[in-house]
Amino acid sequence: MDDYGRDYNIEVIDVDQLLSKAAERHMTGWRLAQICAVYIEEHQQYELSYSFENVYELLTYRIKIDKSTNVPSITQIYHAAFLYENEMKELFGVQISYMANDYRGKLYRIDEETPFIGKGDK
Repeated sequence: MDDYGRDYNIEVIDVDQLLSKAAERHMTGWRLAQICAVYIEEHQQYELSYSFENVYELLTYRIKIDKSTNVPSITQIYHAAFLYENEMKELFGVQISYMANDYRGKLYRIDEETPFIGKGDK
């Protein structure tokens, strides 16, 4: 708990639980706060964090996947997720299926493909 009385929770889930967990948060009035990706070179895997907020609570679902894992889009539940998902796909190379608005690598003007993965990992 922080100085403002907010509680922060991180729950590690499997990728196949993502849609049901996001739907559960949506149906109980939580809003999508953020989604982020990190590529951990030493483990050759992604760590995806989906954070949801409800008044003074923050809940983050964390998923650990390898490069070949396909992640289902949550845009059918939280439409605003399309920006985060396009960013994860374009900058990190995360494979995301069924995005409502797929920019197909054109969200950012970048000089190289998937710049946030280490050079030796592409």
